[in-house]
Amino acid sequence: MVMGKGAGPSALQVCQFVVLFLWLFPTATLQCKILKCNSEFWASTSSSGPEEELCTALRAYNNCVRRTARTCRGDLAYHSAQHGIEDLMSQHNCSKEGPTTQPHARTPPPPVQPPPDINIPSDRPEVCHYERSLPRNAAPPNYTHCGFFGDPHLRTFNDDFQTCKVEGAWPLIHNKYLSVQVTNTPVVPGSSATATSKLTIIFKNFQECVDQKMYHAETDELPAAFADGSKNGGDRHGANTLRIVEKVPGQHVEIQARYIGTTIVVRQVGRYLTFAVRMPEEVVNSVEDQDNQDLYLCLHGCPANQRIDFRTFRAHAAESQGLGRGRSGTPTHGFTYQSAMSKCKERLPVEDLYFQSCVFDLLSSGDINFTLSAYYAFEDVKMLHSNKDKYHLFERDTIFNSASEKWGFSFLILISLVVAQLWTDLCFICL
Repeated sequence: MVMGKGAGPSALQVCQFVVLFLWLFPTATLQCKILKCNSEFWASTSSSGPEEELCTALRAYNNCVRRTARTCRGDLAYHSAQHGIEDLMSQHNCSKEGPTTQPHARTPPPPVQPPPDINIPSDRPEVCHYERSLPRNAAPPNYTHCGFFGDPHLRTFNDDFQTCKVEGAWPLIHNKYLSVQVTNTPVVPGSSATATSKLTIIFKNFQECVDQKMYHAETDELPAAFADGSKNGGDRHGANTLRIVEKVPGQHVEIQARYIGTTIVVRQVGRYLTFAVRMPEEVVNSVEDQDNQDLYLCLHGCPANQRIDFRTFRAHAAESQGLGRGRSGTPTHGFTYQSAMSKCKERLPVEDLYFQSCVFDLLSSGDINFTLSAYYAFEDVKMLHSNKDKYHLFERDTIFNSASEKWGFSFLILISLVVAQLWTDLCFICL
């Protein structure tokens, strides 16, 4: 795939440095209500209308964003909305002074039509369609999958399955084309159990295909639009190049980035978010900052000091006369090891690592919604993973991977010893 340099700086790119800084030093507060402003703006512009109506909506949007300034100064969505409003007002020649409410009720919009098929050919540049941009006769791209769900569990692009602590803000993906950050908060007071309460995705400016776009979701706010109120990468680039499709309002959103062959699924299950992505291997490995690539969880997994061996956790739970105990050692909220297994088996009949993660989450948190979290995470695997033989992962898979690494190292040592012995024997013969 030939991917050139991005287009010239746009107004939305001004906040790029701020975005990277905030990832390292997150300061956003729970009181920030910027998503409410975004939702109100999108609702007021959901159907096309005269230019003056859009300008009125933009002024109202601007006033709403300004009212959140005190509590949202450290929020990525707030800064993106600011620049997005400036861009749109400039494009449509809107004055900052004028009415902020419509003089009459808007005509109800027509029934929403299904989004156009992402595979429909268009007259847009081939570079904006990943598979069409590949060299002629090139091998089909190898698509990989990463998932992040529950308390929390990570399936990397290499099909490693880990259970992690990772409280606070952590980057899942950070490459040339997009960045994904999650924020994990405690589930139960006094326990180290955490789950994802915030998610931010930044699609970086790329050639003539897309302008920089940001998607931000948090508990009880799963918008069907980007932070600037749009639902695609811009009509002048082709609505199908980058678009958001709302599958279930407030519960399930799918983001399709055709120009990089990527599909992202974001869900809210209970009070927490899940993330799943399908991405070509070339895009996965397009890491710009080699010095910090180890922070890319979907590629390298959680740091060793952040991982939890839930096999040991499960063994301790089973030994305690069937009584599940949380990570802090205190009894969980009504679930024994056996009752947790029974509840998880209702939705996950195969005792793979998704089933085991479900049991782990019930014992560590007592939140019944985590059964659905594991269930939907597996459903996303079936939709996004390119190899159906790898849908299920079992403990022996992770044990084998670990053992392979150890045996590989031992084999190298053995070969070194044999070579050294042969060299010694040869020298002895020569003497």
